[in-house]
Amino acid sequence: MVGIIMGSDSDLPIMQEAIDILESFNIQIEVDIVSAHRTPEKLVDYSKNAHTRGVKVIIAGAGGAAHLPGMVASMSPLPIIGVPVKSSNSIDGWDSILSILQMPGGVPVATVALNGAKNAGILAAQIIGASDETVLNKIIEYKEALKLKVEKASERVRK
Repeated sequence: MVGIIMGSDSDLPIMQEAIDILESFNIQIEVDIVSAHRTPEKLVDYSKNAHTRGVKVIIAGAGGAAHLPGMVASMSPLPIIGVPVKSSNSIDGWDSILSILQMPGGVPVATVALNGAKNAGILAAQIIGASDETVLNKIIEYKEALKLKVEKASERVRK
């Protein structure tokens, strides 16, 4: 299972891309709002206990100061994928990117591009696929479909 959390419901339109891609791979998900700044107790509980519910990877999306992914990583034994979200209070997204990317040694957060929730979902699936052959085969099929799409576009362009 993949946990998908975000700092507020305004992040949902971006995080929906992770939800959609994981559902397309038939990977079970749980989705919640966990604010690092407004619900710190919930953040601690989620971070420390997600693995006891069968969560294998956590995708955490946040905008602005974007402390959510790093704080979860500081308390969880699971791999954390951070999605910097360009929010209304953001400085072109750079504040979110740097807040997630610049983690201290010992507290890693895999970071995708600004608003890159789809890639976060794919990365989570690849992590799960490393030990689940069914998911691995779906990733292989997905990448083959990407290749075929480019090959078809290439044929159209060359004509």
